[in-house]
Amino acid sequence: MAPDRDGDEARPPKRRHREDHEEREPREQDAGRPRRLSAPRVMRSATQQLKDLLGRAPESVSAVRPTDDGWEADVEVLELERIPETTSVMASYRVTLDAEGELMSYERIRRYTRGQIDRRG
Repeated sequence: MAPDRDGDEARPPKRRHREDHEEREPREQDAGRPRRLSAPRVMRSATQQLKDLLGRAPESVSAVRPTDDGWEADVEVLELERIPETTSVMASYRVTLDAEGELMSYERIRRYTRGQIDRRG
């Protein structure tokens, strides 16, 4: 190798792996759009924002699904604590989040006792 201007030997350019290149370069289909959040990140965002609004900590997320505009999730919340625990009143809330995980709307879609089991057909 020939020395560079400072007299040091020039180093060959570092080889980049194909994966490194793909991670740093946006795909054509993603150009101009924010990258979609992962489902776990959306679940954390939905529960935290719903907690802030309701003043109660959600117990679980029973569904999360992508939509054209962001995400939709069903979140289970303890609404009224009773003894025995199986008689406590629970509620399912459907929350809508935008592509960045910000809560756009929510609605209570169901109330039930903790010990209740869904029966189908």
